Amino acid sequence: MFEYRLIAQDPETGARAGEFVTPHGVIPTPVFMPVGTQATVKAMSPDELKQIGAEIILSNTYHLFLRPGPDLIAKAGGLHGFMNWDRPVLTDSGGFQVFSLAGISKVMDDGVEFQSHLDGTRYLMTPELASQVQEKLGSDIAMCFDQCVKLPCSREQAQDAVERTLRWAARCKAAHTRADQAQFGIVQGALFDDLRAACADELARMDFPGYAVGGLSVGESHAEMYRCLDALMPHLPERKLRYLMGVGHPANLIEGIARGVDMFDCVLPTRNGRTGTVFTRDGRMNVKNRRYAEDFSPIDAECDCYACRNFTRAYVRHLYRAGEILAVRLLSWHNVHFLVQLVAGARQAIVEGRFGEYRREFMTRYEGGAYLEKV
Repeated sequence: MFEYRLIAQDPETGARAGEFVTPHGVIPTPVFMPVGTQATVKAMSPDELKQIGAEIILSNTYHLFLRPGPDLIAKAGGLHGFMNWDRPVLTDSGGFQVFSLAGISKVMDDGVEFQSHLDGTRYLMTPELASQVQEKLGSDIAMCFDQCVKLPCSREQAQDAVERTLRWAARCKAAHTRADQAQFGIVQGALFDDLRAACADELARMDFPGYAVGGLSVGESHAEMYRCLDALMPHLPERKLRYLMGVGHPANLIEGIARGVDMFDCVLPTRNGRTGTVFTRDGRMNVKNRRYAEDFSPIDAECDCYACRNFTRAYVRHLYRAGEILAVRLLSWHNVHFLVQLVAGARQAIVEGRFGEYRREFMTRYEGGAYLEKV
């Protein structure tokens, strides 16, 4: 049921185009997943996401565990029925959230004891509970519970997190019962290449249908991220899906694809939309800037999304300054569309044998021609 099919591969890089079969449809890869933390992508409806071309979305186990609760969502028919989304869904394990709340969480071998940010109630999240909650949520892809360390960290801290992540992955696999849900392992190891390689090798022996790279895009430089990916990718099975977690910067998407990554997710497009920032092929643009007050051109003249086809920079700036909800909706619409289509375009370029050209053209424009000197 959960089969990865390699369609095409760029001979000069690790970039690859493929398909991943799930119960709710075939996911063309590489793919960008909009983040619907609370069973909704902020400011977007499911129909709008389909218009944009979103093939799969991500929801968060930690937040949905606390509210409204997995039992209620299960009664509604799982996340698909609850949010009226008939395409694939991936749920993360909640691991990043419980560790990012380090001041109110305690890591133990059995799991993580944490305090709800909603009402202060204390819970113990174990690998078994994380797996059970995701089964009730009914996602197509569920992530193993892992330990993500903050950077910078010592080698000893990274080693401990890797060992705990591997033990928890084995426990997640043993607790997993749904044949219609794929479970992915997560590679940790901070910025230590040998620790990441060892973690990946051990997870590969557990034979998951896909493998995620966690613990990146948490403050390291782009160059450090790319170095880690270069060292790690040879240790991930070629015939299994590869997922780089929490990455949504446009340059990181293109460079991740060049290194063989198949899936990405990030809150960046909607978060930037809420702060008045949009992506364009020539870099980021802040529509709050006074220079756009009388600019009646589209948000992005090269974009064919609903926002760019129908509204001007001046109008969206006015909406934002007036505190109108439509501003956030239009900016989020454009940003999600931009990233979804950027990755879809890379996939098409791989299939057509021109990924190198696609990569060079995008990076030259987006990074202002200085990209090759930066990495």
